[in-house]
Amino acid sequence: MIIRGRAPLRISFGGGGTDVAPFCVDKGGAILGSTINKYAYCSIVPRDNDEIIVHSMDFDMTVKYHAKENYVYDGSLDLVKAALKRMNIRQGCEVYLQCDAPPGSGLGTSSTVMVAMLRAMAKWKGEEPDGYALANLAYEVEREELGIAGGFQDQYAATFGGFNFIEFHGKNNVVVNPLRIRKEIIQELEYNLLLCYTGNIHVSANIIKDQVSNYENKNTDAIEAMSNVKALAYAMKDELLKGNLHSFGRLLDYGWQSKKKMSSRITNPQIDELYDTAIRAGALGGKLLGAGGGGYLLMYCPYNIKHKVAAKMEEAGGQLADWNFELRGSSAWKTDDSRWNYDKVSVTIPDGVYTFNV
Repeated sequence: MIIRGRAPLRISFGGGGTDVAPFCVDKGGAILGSTINKYAYCSIVPRDNDEIIVHSMDFDMTVKYHAKENYVYDGSLDLVKAALKRMNIRQGCEVYLQCDAPPGSGLGTSSTVMVAMLRAMAKWKGEEPDGYALANLAYEVEREELGIAGGFQDQYAATFGGFNFIEFHGKNNVVVNPLRIRKEIIQELEYNLLLCYTGNIHVSANIIKDQVSNYENKNTDAIEAMSNVKALAYAMKDELLKGNLHSFGRLLDYGWQSKKKMSSRITNPQIDELYDTAIRAGALGGKLLGAGGGGYLLMYCPYNIKHKVAAKMEEAGGQLADWNFELRGSSAWKTDDSRWNYDKVSVTIPDGVYTFNV
């Protein structure tokens, strides 16, 4: 038997960074975003002993533990150890982890991996936590148990999936508002957006710590920028629901210009040049996804010049990605591979049985 968990990665349109304490506790935060068809996966294969073998397929790394050992957080697959500890996994198993985007891409990878793991482990134990319980647990394990700096957005986006307007007022007061957006608006938005990898990863914790420091030290420009970014999320939600997509695209630019004032680490000359290249080619607006510093740029382009923007971004060193919106959230299921035959397949037809080597 194999137990699998899957959770979608996310893109955020407006409000990024306002989900981080203490800003969201003091003033409340709000984020508009959606999930996409790139995922984090966790597969669990139970064993008859107490040995736990973790395979990170992205890093080509295998680490072994014992189910009853006291886990030490030493920087080596700490997300897995923390999840095993919190879910009280006391039986041996093999854990396979794989993600469709690299760490530091700005798509919420680490939190999405955590949600996929917790979903799979809960399924193995016969538990079915609701969305809020699962997202809150993922937040506690990542932010509190491991002390990784960050906000609430990623865990809730990966758990619930789809287009959401999420409001944050601290740990125990997060509200996910699913948006009822007409199908043709979603299709048009998807058609007019470009997702471009900058070629650099970022360490979001360092950027977030700088952002928090600016807020705590009452940096006027940073605080004003955070407030503007929050207000922008509400404006973007309204424009999206109404289908005013060109206005939505221009608001992406306004939000990006505001967010850069939250921390000096959010952008760099290479990112600015790639962004400016897209704007000069006709894009109406865009933003860097995630905390900043690297990862993916999301650009809104009118359909008739989208191909020109894409070409210019590739000439400037950007790497365009294929993607679509994903409206479903995290899930888990069981499968039995004992019936699989990896060597041959037999097919019964009216003339007899044919066997094919595979």
